[in-house]
Amino acid sequence: MSLSRLLTAQKSPILDKWFALILSTYPSDAAQFFRKKSTFTNPVGHTISQGIEDIFDGVISGAALEQYRPFLDNIIRVRAVQDFTASKAVAFVFHLKTAVRAVCLKKIAAERLHDDLLDLELRIDELSLMAFDIFMQCREKLYDLRANELRDRTLWILKRSGYVTEIEDEPGEIPGERINVKPTKEVN
Repeated sequence: MSLSRLLTAQKSPILDKWFALILSTYPSDAAQFFRKKSTFTNPVGHTISQGIEDIFDGVISGAALEQYRPFLDNIIRVRAVQDFTASKAVAFVFHLKTAVRAVCLKKIAAERLHDDLLDLELRIDELSLMAFDIFMQCREKLYDLRANELRDRTLWILKRSGYVTEIEDEPGEIPGERINVKPTKEVN
């Protein structure tokens, strides 16, 4: 028996174990809520559940790593806006190794599939690096959004207080290309 056949046969228990391991990274009340996998009542739980199933199918089929990006992206986006450190946000990828070993290790040993297991774990490691890249892109986007929001609020406050006013764009300048303000009050 090949490892991919074994994993396909054990798909449901592996996914259940993987999902449980992911939920263990959340506080107990949130984990309890995320157990519901309905799209409408719990979109986060559904996103995680569906995402890990798609990732698992890709890993089993030996698909190119880039094909996993959309599935990873969906899960990482959720974890990027939560209070996870980078390592904890992407740790769910490594939990797949734990789930596979917990469910299949005896059969892997009996069938002498250790080399195949090492290949699978290498793919999971590569997947985790991609997950980290996605996480960092999401966090950078969040920080950019927050910085722009802070800049816009500050400008609004300065305008409302009369410390700056907008001036017209120069001829030939793209409207909104830069913020054109001039001081109207001297700050002490």
